Amino acid sequence: MDKEIKKHGTSDNGKFAVIRVRGIIGVERGIDETLVKLRLYKKNYCVVVPKNGSHLGMIKKVKDYVTWGDIDEKTYMTLIEKRKEDFKGNISDKKGKISYNDFIDIGGKKIKKRFRLNSPKKGYGRKGVKVPFSNGGALGYRGDKINNLIERMI
Repeated sequence: MDKEIKKHGTSDNGKFAVIRVRGIIGVERGIDETLVKLRLYKKNYCVVVPKNGSHLGMIKKVKDYVTWGDIDEKTYMTLIEKRKEDFKGNISDKKGKISYNDFIDIGGKKIKKRFRLNSPKKGYGRKGVKVPFSNGGALGYRGDKINNLIERMI
């Protein structure tokens, strides 16, 4: 596990962009629960998570359904600017004991942590959504090339 953390560059305090590529039909229960924990409810949903071991473990578990990579600050700001959704839920319960952390606070505005994207222009790749990115498909780790994919999906 330590080799994989070093391999995917989690030593710095960057962020991963994770995009769900495959749909909801026929997904095992454990994998579906992990996708829900990552807030990837449907196809073409995107979340930005910090680079740490716990998130990398969840991403590795659902690697056959998502693609991920290192997002840069410019793409992240474009994603927030064009695809943000205002958070309208409760911040805490009525008694104020439980606070919910389902939003990002940017400039005093609360937005949802997930982004709904379009299908990518010109598709995911020449071999489709069932083949790893290293073999010409869409799944798995794609490094900095995730920024190009997000630009095509915005």
